[in-house]
Amino acid sequence: MSVDQATVRHIARLARIAVTDEESEALEGDLNAILNWVEQLESVNTDGVEPMTSVVQMDMKKRDDVVNDGGCADDIVANAPAKDDHFFVVPKVVE
Repeated sequence: MSVDQATVRHIARLARIAVTDEESEALEGDLNAILNWVEQLESVNTDGVEPMTSVVQMDMKKRDDVVNDGGCADDIVANAPAKDDHFFVVPKVVE
């Protein structure tokens, strides 16, 4: 697959980027080089390769998924101008 000037201008318009004729010539070469590189990557056999999150094998640190109130509701609403039993009271804005 190769990119021509019309495709470069179309991509620039879709991305809402102003591109001059000189810039579009350079972008055409850059985009074609990127597409050629991607085509080379497609030829690599990745069958049986596990997805990685890091180059070093490690276990993800996980915490227990426990629901709690944080234990500090009084501290959270302490500076509120108006509160009602650990809730912020706000003026009604929608009727």
